[in-house]
Amino acid sequence: MERTLRIPSGDIFLAATLHEPVGNALQTSEKHPLVIICHGFIGSRIGVDRLFVKAARELTENGFAVLRFDYGGCGESDGDYGAGGLDVLLSQTRDVLDYAFALESIDPNRVSLIGHSLGGAVSMLTASQDKRISSLVLWAAVARPYDDIVRIVGEKEYQEALLTGKTDHHGYLLQDRFFQSLNGSLPLRQTKQFEGDVLLLHGNRDDVISVDAMFHYERELRLRRRGRSETEIVIGGDHTFSAADSYQRLIGSTVKWLRNQTEQETVAV
Repeated sequence: MERTLRIPSGDIFLAATLHEPVGNALQTSEKHPLVIICHGFIGSRIGVDRLFVKAARELTENGFAVLRFDYGGCGESDGDYGAGGLDVLLSQTRDVLDYAFALESIDPNRVSLIGHSLGGAVSMLTASQDKRISSLVLWAAVARPYDDIVRIVGEKEYQEALLTGKTDHHGYLLQDRFFQSLNGSLPLRQTKQFEGDVLLLHGNRDDVISVDAMFHYERELRLRRRGRSETEIVIGGDHTFSAADSYQRLIGSTVKWLRNQTEQETVAV
């Protein structure tokens, strides 16, 4: 079952889609484990080549509830994406979490984030501050937001934002505050604050965010006192796992890992 939502966040509403399993494939209780999908830079809850739609439906078939949403100014949400900074994305993610934890059908002890690209960095930063999140799945995650996004936008547009206060990037007016906020965001340093388990997946043909980013996360995660991490290179995968084979590897590994997580958490409870 799928339904469209409008989630309040400050003075705007975020568009979202909630997927709920019809059956109960994973657990004996009535409450479902939840996965929240965080999209990347100037993305949407649909994803390139419907990545997040396909992933949500496959996860739902495996007994998970899934909530995918558009950050402010993206997709069908209100607001202006480029007017805020990474702090705004974190605040909106927390508002979505608050909404999700109020749902009666959700098991509050089994809530995971899937973050793609910049959404991966946002997911890590959110999880480092919010103890309600039990596990993370990072798809082609940005490790150094400032360096990566400035490179993606390009030096010319970045300098324009510094000089004039804003730049037009594919119709999104990115303000200088947006770039300044990225400069102070260090998800690699925050990994030690998250004590849950993490799955890292990255395509070997990703020409947007190098697969090296996955190994930077892996190194930092393994220095933690608590929490396990696993990594997998998705052979043939580009940044959005567009090819059928790479998508199947991505979603297959994600579903298997999340199922194992929820089974372990059920036993622990």
